[in-house]
Amino acid sequence: MKTIIIKEPTKVEIIETPMPEPKEGEALLKILRGGICGSDLGTYRGTFAYASYPRIPGHEFSARIEKLNGDASAFGLKEGMIVTCNPYFNCGKCYSCQRGLLNCCEHNETLGAQRDGAFSEYITMPFERIYDGKGLSPEVLAAIEPFCISYHGAVTQGKCKKGDKVLVIGAGTIGTLAAVAAKSQGALVYIADVSQKKIDYANEQFNFAGTILNEGDNFIEKCMEVTEGKGFDVCIEAVGLPSTFQNAIDASAFGGRVVLIGVGKKNLDFNFTLLQKKELHVLGSRNALKQDFLNLIGLVKSGDVALEKVITNTYKFDEAAKAFSEFSSRGNEMLKVMINFEA
Repeated sequence: MKTIIIKEPTKVEIIETPMPEPKEGEALLKILRGGICGSDLGTYRGTFAYASYPRIPGHEFSARIEKLNGDASAFGLKEGMIVTCNPYFNCGKCYSCQRGLLNCCEHNETLGAQRDGAFSEYITMPFERIYDGKGLSPEVLAAIEPFCISYHGAVTQGKCKKGDKVLVIGAGTIGTLAAVAAKSQGALVYIADVSQKKIDYANEQFNFAGTILNEGDNFIEKCMEVTEGKGFDVCIEAVGLPSTFQNAIDASAFGGRVVLIGVGKKNLDFNFTLLQKKELHVLGSRNALKQDFLNLIGLVKSGDVALEKVITNTYKFDEAAKAFSEFSSRGNEMLKVMINFEA
């Protein structure tokens, strides 16, 4: 079968790999669509904190069940079903896993990051990680996983609620969907980015309370203007840069919540007493939980969120190298980049 591989930074190839065979309790899946995540792009650029090479990318995907090895009735799975999957493999033994915090397992291995990913014609997955797509299209199902990341940050960790003024820094896919998740809870959401095109597109598609262009030295001044000098109840960082994390701290109200979803490699030297002075609640957000997937498949199925609006570019399977290259060079013009494994 054919497989997309990043051999080293900026080198993407399609190679031949052996056809996988499902073990007992696993399904053979035919990949239909795959989304290029920011972490995949970071692996391509050589900037992702968890990257190693060579690496098969991909953890956002939809698939069709081709074969079930064993009785999957307890999981509601049938051959021919269109599904999506939980790509975060936890050890089940560490202290986090013992407490049910499977998303932040100490030895977590996410497809496409710490272990090879899903960008092949076929993969195998354990029954318990496969979720019925409830009739959603392959394109939409491939976008469920990033929505889960965003929802976990904004709702599970950030506890965004009705009436909260929320700032999301970063108008990429994760940031935009974090803003969507916060809005779904009744929050007044402002989205910020260095790219006017990206924040305009996000706002046109999802109609947020407002946008803030993050340029120059007056970003915090703009934040205070829209909050009448109070700051934001919740600030969500979805970029992964020291400067944007500092922005989130500075733009927060006293007693506010700061949620870090972005992943980066650089350090931030800052006046940590500001956390004490403001009594800020600073939270990390990593991965998502099974319930997040089930909730959001239901939410999108209900029609409350038009998830397909985040998909701006689709490439054929054999255009994988072009997809990564153009996403890397023109990222300020793109949101979710999708690969069609059937084309």
